[in-house]
Amino acid sequence: MIGKLDDALHFQQTVLRLRAERQQVLASNIANADTPNYKARDVDFSSALKQALAAGGGGAPSALTKTAPAHLGGTANASTASGAPLLYRNAAQGSVDGNTVDMDVERAQFADNALRYEASVTFASGKLKQLLAAVQGQ
Repeated sequence: MIGKLDDALHFQQTVLRLRAERQQVLASNIANADTPNYKARDVDFSSALKQALAAGGGGAPSALTKTAPAHLGGTANASTASGAPLLYRNAAQGSVDGNTVDMDVERAQFADNALRYEASVTFASGKLKQLLAAVQGQ
């Protein structure tokens, strides 16, 4: 029974986890908007979702998951907790201090991701209500 519930909610669970991780990356960009030489990062959500679903989307970290940027060789191949690679965002307009954060882009991406996260929560809630109705026989 638990396996069937996990299967029914697997997609939404994976989407919510990836959206939350992307939100953290975008928040980090906004927080470092005034940091010299900071390079804006982002996650290619669609490819990260495909990768997570193909790998089974297990939310549990492996035994060698990095818990700090300095672990296992630094941030050369940085990724989120679920393994989605962090990509550098191309700067639309260069800055004198080398920072590539464009606050307009970051705010728009942050708001878009937050809205999509809320939509995913609504879908997951609807799925749970359907499963509950099925269990109760309504």
